[in-house]
Amino acid sequence: MEPAVSLAVCALLFLLWVRVKGLEFVLIHQRWVFVCLFLLPLSLIFDIYYYVRAWVVFKLSSAPRLHEQRVQDIQKQVREWKEQGSKTFMCTGRPGWLTVSLRVGKYRKTHKNIMINLMDILEVDTKKQIVRVEPLVSMGQVTALLNSIGWTLPVLPELDDLTVGGLIMGAGIESSSHKYGLFQHICTAYELILADGSFVRCTPSENSDLFYAVPWSCGTLGFLVAAEIRIIPAKKYVKLRFEPVRGLEAICEKFTHESQRLENHFVEGLLYSLDEAVIMTGVMTDDVEPSKLNSIGSYYKPWFFKHVENYLKTNREGLEYIPLRHYYHRHTRSIFWELQDIIPFGNNPIFRYLFGWMVPPKISLLKLTQGETLRKLYEQHHVVQDMLVPMKCLSQALHTFQNDIHVYPIWLCPFILPSQPGLVHPKGDEAELYVDIGAYGEPRVKHFEARSCMRQLEKFVRSVHGFQMLYADCYMNREEFWEMFDGSLYHKLRKQLGCQDAFPEVYDKICKAARH
Repeated sequence: MEPAVSLAVCALLFLLWVRVKGLEFVLIHQRWVFVCLFLLPLSLIFDIYYYVRAWVVFKLSSAPRLHEQRVQDIQKQVREWKEQGSKTFMCTGRPGWLTVSLRVGKYRKTHKNIMINLMDILEVDTKKQIVRVEPLVSMGQVTALLNSIGWTLPVLPELDDLTVGGLIMGAGIESSSHKYGLFQHICTAYELILADGSFVRCTPSENSDLFYAVPWSCGTLGFLVAAEIRIIPAKKYVKLRFEPVRGLEAICEKFTHESQRLENHFVEGLLYSLDEAVIMTGVMTDDVEPSKLNSIGSYYKPWFFKHVENYLKTNREGLEYIPLRHYYHRHTRSIFWELQDIIPFGNNPIFRYLFGWMVPPKISLLKLTQGETLRKLYEQHHVVQDMLVPMKCLSQALHTFQNDIHVYPIWLCPFILPSQPGLVHPKGDEAELYVDIGAYGEPRVKHFEARSCMRQLEKFVRSVHGFQMLYADCYMNREEFWEMFDGSLYHKLRKQLGCQDAFPEVYDKICKAARH
């Protein structure tokens, strides 16, 4: 009873403080208080609900039966929109705050919202090595189910809340992408509802133009209702090697070398300054040395990026065995390193042991409660960007990141980019090794101004035939955008499928210059 009384008293004092100071003051200047007392418990409830729901639905095998009914309902909504005169563009009815992207989609207020309640794993076919899923299935759902039956996705992007639809219509990457490519490259079929309400299935050999045009299109060619994705046998652990490297030339050389070695199942780099990094390489294994087992995903463990930094500080190499699911979601608890700006003491051992089991707060709830003032502050004083550049330009790119935004740590993730039709492909006719440079945090460059600094960075990325992930703020004008992305197939299909009056162009949907 005493703990309950103490908690009630604390809550009462907090509410009185909020009343005196004002909710906006607390949300901006003492955000950690609100996050710890409200968002963490609420996030835990969300996670439990969705985990139990997914488990029950799959065990009862009700998802496939309900799937057809839900698809028909989407078709009905689209046809009703058409019968009513197609007066506005369509978009999914999912609230903008539920998406992992930090961008606020204002278009939902003016577009026809089509409700798409598709969040189930439909089928796992181990003979064909395929999993069929609905678009709102999250990576957390996928790993929980597939790992439990001995399978996994070849590319399983990091954060639990990332959805299949977002990773296809946007982009997805992981430290296995140097072998398998981006998330779109492990997909074997998409099922969509088009602008006229018709259903279509596309594969590399059936409706192939649409199959290659869908990735990165951000829902502007049709509504995704299911996807088939390759699966591979999983092993219990990842045998992970840590190697600190100093000097930019040595970092680029080592990272490129390890990315070219296909015997590495996983390759990743964390850059802590322009000339200090830790390069990690891993292989899946069922064998383990008990003394080197590290369950890094346990709530009481140090945040992964801080754990990795210790190898740099002590200047020593390391070898650890990490449970597979823990490895896949190694950056989830700290949202890479973003959580340190929200809960500054979050990696403190006392906090981890007492409250770490509730971490992290849902990104969607952080968005929902940030308010317009905090959103503008984040926009002007915070960077969340992933730029994809050819591996041969890595050194030049890191210098540019240092000069334009100066954010550390920086995430380095290699990937092979096949020469295929669509919005994103290499300059030549052959596959090329690229690297995702992820910058998340507060810029330390003097006189940082979001628009001018990001436009400078975007200009560099275009100049080396690179690409900007579209979940982030994009400052390019229309001409610059279509210089970066190959719109030939995309525009052909929009005209052919009647999308021009049904969906906004991808540029108008995501770029700040078009939205403001």
